[in-house]
Amino acid sequence: MPEYSRHSRIVDVVDRLPHGRDALYKHGYRLGDGFVDVLSQYVTLEEAAREGRLRDLEGLIKELNSSVH
Repeated sequence: MPEYSRHSRIVDVVDRLPHGRDALYKHGYRLGDGFVDVLSQYVTLEEAAREGRLRDLEGLIKELNSSVH
């Protein structure tokens, strides 16, 4: 079973993977030096994609899961 899905939260990607921040950046999500809006870290990947803040959701999920296994 994949560790990451469209329901994973931004904070989980950043906290669990050393390259999580870079992977999010590569797919359009900009974190900056910290979370400007504290609640934004609890947004799911799907919500970020729906809001237009994340590109290629399926590609990101594949990338994240390939680094887990």
